[in-house]
Amino acid sequence: MSEGPESSPAPPEAQPPVPPPDAPAGTPPSEIPPVLPVLPLSDLVLFPSMVAPLVVSTPKSVRLIDAVTSGPRLLVVVLQRSRAAADDQVGFKELHEFGCVARLIKMLKFPDETLRILVQGIARCRLARAHSHPSFLEAHLAILKDEVEDSVETMALARNASQKFQEIITLSPTLPEELKIAVFNVDGPGALTDLIATHLNMSLEDRQGLLEEYRVKTRLNRLATLQNREFEVLRMGTEIQHKVSETFTKTQREFFLREQMKTIRQELGEKDPQQVESQEIEKKIAVAQLPPEVLEAANKEKERLLTIPSASPEYAVIRTYLDWLTELPWSVATEDALDIGRARAILDHDHYDLARVKDRILEYLSVLKLKKDLKGPILCFVGPPGVGKTSLGQSIARALGRKFIRMSLGGMRDEAEIRGHRRTYVGALPGRIIQGLRKAGSRNPVFMLDEIDKLGQDFRGDPSAALLEVLDPEQNSSFTDHYLNVPFDLSSVLFITTANLMDPLPPALHDRMETLELPGYTENEKIHIASKYLVPKQIAAHGLKPSQVSFPRATLQRIIGDYTREAGVRNLERQIAAICRKTARRVAEGKRGKKTVAPESLHGLLGPKLFEAEVAEQVLEPGIATGLAWTWAGGDILFIEATRMPGKGQLTLTGSLGDVMKESAQAALSYVRANAGKLGLPVDVLKNTDIHIHVPSGAIPKDGPSAGIAMLAALVSLLSQRAVRTGVAMTGEITLRGKVMPVGGIKEKVLAAARAGITRIILPARNRRNLEDVPAEVRRKVRFTFVESAETALRAALDLRSSGSRGKVGP
Repeated sequence: MSEGPESSPAPPEAQPPVPPPDAPAGTPPSEIPPVLPVLPLSDLVLFPSMVAPLVVSTPKSVRLIDAVTSGPRLLVVVLQRSRAAADDQVGFKELHEFGCVARLIKMLKFPDETLRILVQGIARCRLARAHSHPSFLEAHLAILKDEVEDSVETMALARNASQKFQEIITLSPTLPEELKIAVFNVDGPGALTDLIATHLNMSLEDRQGLLEEYRVKTRLNRLATLQNREFEVLRMGTEIQHKVSETFTKTQREFFLREQMKTIRQELGEKDPQQVESQEIEKKIAVAQLPPEVLEAANKEKERLLTIPSASPEYAVIRTYLDWLTELPWSVATEDALDIGRARAILDHDHYDLARVKDRILEYLSVLKLKKDLKGPILCFVGPPGVGKTSLGQSIARALGRKFIRMSLGGMRDEAEIRGHRRTYVGALPGRIIQGLRKAGSRNPVFMLDEIDKLGQDFRGDPSAALLEVLDPEQNSSFTDHYLNVPFDLSSVLFITTANLMDPLPPALHDRMETLELPGYTENEKIHIASKYLVPKQIAAHGLKPSQVSFPRATLQRIIGDYTREAGVRNLERQIAAICRKTARRVAEGKRGKKTVAPESLHGLLGPKLFEAEVAEQVLEPGIATGLAWTWAGGDILFIEATRMPGKGQLTLTGSLGDVMKESAQAALSYVRANAGKLGLPVDVLKNTDIHIHVPSGAIPKDGPSAGIAMLAALVSLLSQRAVRTGVAMTGEITLRGKVMPVGGIKEKVLAAARAGITRIILPARNRRNLEDVPAEVRRKVRFTFVESAETALRAALDLRSSGSRGKVGP
């Protein structure tokens, strides 16, 4: 509709001031005519005592105002229901039922045939019914008087409304302070609510609701809710404005202070720190001898740095990135020591034996001497704990004259540990590969990735997948770290990885590495290592001198046999360290003289023996056979026990056996049933008999097919009542046809058998070639019998001298 306030709703400072209580009240409600013209408004609710300017622009409304000026100058102002309805379309039904009787105070005519009028509300009214008039709307009225309840609650509500409105005036930037005076001098709670409603910021619906409510107490309650809401809005707005103003003021202050500092430095002849820093970065870029692609990225970031204030967070990010770029060894490499004889001497001095590994390093050195741009190999040392895998990497670095970096991969689960984080993250850093190169200060170090078989993976990524590029000589020449985002050449790095097992590694990663196995040591090798390396090391580590303690060969042999049972020498070193500690205490207490550790004194120094010779103490009786097993710690022996009892021919297997091992037992039993006559056993030997096969150390899981021949020997020994020969162990897989198939881990198994006192080992014939890896001293101590069939194996295994059935098994 065209009618409305001059400003919608007119801000308080644009409205005429509220008349004081002693101003003329105008026409009293008792003298208001029962029928008055009705002026519809689209965006204003007029309250009693409220003064508002209106614009009258339509012919129909102009005629209405002309009629009002010629009469008592009274009219009814009512909010129309539809805000978008045109003046000519608004009828009695389109108006709200309640409005306000107003008095026309002033009128001005304009050349465009519009009117500017000023009206003041007098009293609430209800439109009872329409009164017909040809030119404009008229209605019969019912004047509404305020219903004031004289109670303490009403007084409290009025006082609370007055106080809250004064707080709103203080917070609001649009309400004048004069309103506080008007609030203090208003007469009655009803007039107070109308005064507050006039100036409070609220919706038209809320205003109309307050106008329609003639009960003052209810009006005060409704007004309290609206006041609280407006107060909270103003309070939060003030807080936001205050924070923004503080930030802006602080930024301005810092800017002015920096400009002043810049001027002071110029006056003193000092250089700008940012300019000095820029020159320092340029110098570092020039010295770093960056590749073209990296140089372009560094210059680009340097130009960005010059345009950013030093207080900006982005400045620190770029500066840190440039530091990383310029401090990496892009063109710095250590010169390789290509003296083959010197390298051999260093390797032999640091490690005993390991001929295959040493030959591989010397071969690499030899080729590098002939071809300078040789890419570094990717070596993987696989072996049980304590055989010297990690220390061997340090010796290789010393032999090559290169820097050495070691990075443990055990438990690593985040791919970003390898490739780094992108610079978009707060606190981002390069991966540990790049960090290690920066620490080494060389582009061709020996980089050891320890415990590569202990890698994990989770929702953060798969580190083993990230290593595929690092450990590929064809790809790592352009390795791109997520943080640097430029390629770095890793082809000159000699990567060495270590692992106890290769099974956990993905096939793609396994394929990229050259595997070198480091098997367990023999007893003589351990004695030599202890005499040459471990004993001198521990004597020096405990502040002793060689003249104060000595370890005879017999003592070392006793420690190895009675106090350790391992493939490596880690526990052996611990036992030597324990003896050195006790010797150090003896020296500290003032006791003089050299301490020679005799074998008989080990019980007092190390306690009772930890290990017994299991084979020597085993009671040799039918139904027991000795097998050989491969473990991640090297090799071990295990006993197969079989017993029989009345039953229905069932087979029971115990000892934490895996599926493959259970199938081997089933195959052995089936072979015995199918070949009972050939084995000299009754055909129905298992008819009413249950068989129970048990492998001791039941808490340790066991699996694999290599115990098949030992299970067969235990079964035949049990059923024929012939014991397995003394000191005999065996390994091999059997088939239902009685074939003995080759198995793996021969070297580890043979070493374990030799440590346990085994004197004869039965092996599959096709494993004969694997004995080349077994040390000669072990081959001299142990007799080997190679078999192709189960029948031959049983002849070699069973003791014909033991009592029992007179079968044909045996030679």
